[in-house]
Formats: sequence, structure tokens, C-alpha cells
Amino acid sequence: MNLTTDQRPVAVISGGSRGLGLALVTDFLERGYRVETFSRTESAELTALRESTASDALFWSSVDGTNAEAVEEFVRAAVRRHRRVDVLVNNAATGLEGLLTLTAPTAIDTALQTNVTLPVLLTRACLKPMLARRTGVVINLSSINALRGQTGVAVYGAAKAALDGLTRGLAREVGPAGVRVVSVAPGYFDSEMTAGIGQAQRRRIVRRTPLGRLGSAEDVLGVIRFLTSPGASFITGQTITVDGGYTC
Repeated sequence: MNLTTDQRPVAVISGGSRGLGLALVTDFLERGYRVETFSRTESAELTALRESTASDALFWSSVDGTNAEAVEEFVRAAVRRHRRVDVLVNNAATGLEGLLTLTAPTAIDTALQTNVTLPVLLTRACLKPMLARRTGVVINLSSINALRGQTGVAVYGAAKAALDGLTRGLAREVGPAGVRVVSVAPGYFDSEMTAGIGQAQRRRIVRRTPLGRLGSAEDVLGVIRFLTSPGASFITGQTITVDGGYTC
């Protein structure tokens, strides 16, 4: 894109310091977006990306996602800089595994704060500039665990299912103002969350996947590219599953 600074669209991405979040940041930058992202700490990879990117294109802040005021201030600062938010990707998440009866209440609270409360608050803040301009896209990163039950991830699945509910309700609420809301539910793909999966379990997952492999960050990025393009202008309120057929 050969656009002036004021014309370039703005993407807000939570949890952009590593993994899929960092891949999202990189991809949006390559598509000509200005990117605002936050995480608790900055990774070496994000530092390197910031140092190699124009100073007006990528902004990172250290934000505790469980601090509502810090989240609000992050968005206020982004809007002061750019006067707009075109895309929000609710990517930040934390995993929680274990039988519910053996899970500490503090762990449950942290998981719900990060996986539900943070995206709700971040969406609320980013909707204000979107509604003012009557355009925008909110992408919620869900999970196949929201669609199909699995032992040991009941709380995580419940949290991601809450995001899908947010997607459907909010799509009706803000659709008349030209804002779209979509969930993307990845299956098993190579990431920090799946790094601990043993080889035997990995082989079982691959056998159960019709396309015969784990996914990749690029598989998810491709769907998000489409959903934030003019070609997806009539898609809202949906959960798009990206799992190689695992849940079919």
C-alpha cells in the first residue's frame, strides 16, 4: 500500500509478542496496517520487529490484561495516535488444563479474566472509534474446544464458547452501524499451547484429522486475511472453524 499515514488502516492485536500473535502483527504490517499491540512482556522477536519497522507503524505497550483501566488506557492512547481503529483481533489467551474438581479457584478466575473479560473490555473500548466511523471488524480467536467437549479443558472451552456468544450477540448489536464481528476457531496447530503434546497424542490427532496434519499459523492467518478483506463484507456473527476437518 502506498498510502499516507492518515489513510493507513489500524489493527489492534492483543498478545502480539509471540506465537500466533506475533505472526498476526507481522502479517498486518506487511499488508500496510499500522499496528497497536500489547502483552505483559516484550519478546526478543517483537523487539527485533519493532527495530526493523518504521516508527509510526508498530506500537507496543506492556499491559496487564486483567487490569481494566490499563486496557482502556491502551486503547485511548492508540486512538489519540491514529484517530481510528479498523480491526481488532482478540488473540491473547491462556490455557488451563485439568479436571474441574481439581482446579484451584484462582486458576479458574485467571483463565476467565484473560480469555473472557479481557476481550470483552478490549472490544468495548475499540468499538467506540469503529462506531464513530461506521466501519470495522472484530475477530475473536476461539477454539474447537468451544465446539466439541474434551476432558480436562472444560474451563478453557467454556471461556472460548463465551467468545462465540459474544460474536453472535455483538454482530446483531453493531451490524447496523457497519461493524462486523466474527470468531475464528483454530484446531490443533503448532504453537506454544500445543508444544507440550506428546508424540503419541500428536499422531492420534493427525490420524483423526481428515487433511492428515496439524495446522499452522499460516492456515489461521489466511482466514483472517479474508475476513478483514472486502470479499468478506457480508460475513458477520459466524464462527469459522480452521481445523483440517477434525470436528466434522
